[in-house]
Amino acid sequence: MNIFYDLIFLLFALFYLPAFLFRKKSRAGFFMRLGFLPKLPEFDRPIWIHAVSVGEAMAVKHLREELKKIFPEKNFVISTVTATGNKIARNIAGENDLVLYLPLDFSWIVRGVISKINPLLFVIVETEIWPNLISCLSEKKIPIVLVNARISDRSFGKYLLAKGFFKPLLNKVGFFCAQTEVDAERLLKLGAFPDKVERTGNMKFDIRVQDYEALKKDYADYRVKFGLGAKEKLFTAASTHPGEEEEILKAYLKVCGLFPDVRLLIAPRHPERSEAVEKLVNNYGGLKAYRISRLSRLDAVSKDADKKTVFILDTVGQLMYFYAISDIVFVGGSLVKKGGHNILEPASLGKPVIFGRHMFNFRDISGMFLKRDAGIMVKDEVELEEKLSMLLGDKEKAFQLGRAGRELILENQGAAVRNAEKIRILLGKGKCDKI
Repeated sequence: MNIFYDLIFLLFALFYLPAFLFRKKSRAGFFMRLGFLPKLPEFDRPIWIHAVSVGEAMAVKHLREELKKIFPEKNFVISTVTATGNKIARNIAGENDLVLYLPLDFSWIVRGVISKINPLLFVIVETEIWPNLISCLSEKKIPIVLVNARISDRSFGKYLLAKGFFKPLLNKVGFFCAQTEVDAERLLKLGAFPDKVERTGNMKFDIRVQDYEALKKDYADYRVKFGLGAKEKLFTAASTHPGEEEEILKAYLKVCGLFPDVRLLIAPRHPERSEAVEKLVNNYGGLKAYRISRLSRLDAVSKDADKKTVFILDTVGQLMYFYAISDIVFVGGSLVKKGGHNILEPASLGKPVIFGRHMFNFRDISGMFLKRDAGIMVKDEVELEEKLSMLLGDKEKAFQLGRAGRELILENQGAAVRNAEKIRILLGKGKCDKI
């Protein structure tokens, strides 16, 4: 099994390696992915949590806090695959925790890394199936738990075709904490044992809505930095992708004809695209009279406050502050076929949220928001302009939309606590010999 998979993975790696090495963001942590780890702290069987990218890494925060309550003496290893996920993980990690990139899934690499870390437990966030990693952990009798498990519509069909391959791997996992009943049923159909699967909810709902109070002290400062007057409104387009910024600019210019006090903040999903977005805005017809300012040089904005400004967020880790001063938020990756991004963050701050129709990565969450009239879905820039104008002209509707989103989040919290309890029970059943 390991040799067969190693050969397949090697062929894939040889094909993909040139592109991997030439993409700057992909090179980050490359030697770690080959198994060359930095000097490890004096760990005594840490808890290893793997979160592939940004969304999963952010969901780890509350799970780590809950596990730390149960195992206060334990350190954590948090691994990611993407560079942006790695940055988020470093913000989440404790002082004596270790953040690294997941080793490439060759048997000899993962065996070496597992031996060096010697984890008490391996936790996978969402559905990252790495056959050699899972097999090697199982051989060493290290418990594996898959939390926030989800099987997308697209993935489910592919997994079913290869059920004979995936079933033995799933049976090496100690427990599955599924996001929804649909995800739980799909895991069972793929061969997971019924007594190892339970719906515990979505940890992404566990964002702390009370954190808005902590952000309020910075609210006035950020409005001053943005040069926003008392009557000006901020429309934030977050996590945008190529092809979406043009649609947003079209809608924004039309809205400005009716609401001239509206300002725009674009936060591209990948901050390294900020320069390209800046060029797009600079060359966009109708915005010649506007100033373009990236966050990294935001201090200069107030000195030229006479000009209307389009803001571009070119840093990581500050988006929540800008959600806090926003009046309306559009969440991207949804006007183009990227599957959408996290609408829970702005909603947790009581902000009215708009998103496109391509929300297949957040199918259940977006469906819940639409059912409760807690969010608005648009199909193109025409509908985006229409809904933006509606919310700007109807303060009560905007307030109700934001409040409904906030209430929905509060009603669905607690997954991190439930997942941590499942892990406690699993480890307490003698699945490991040292805690």
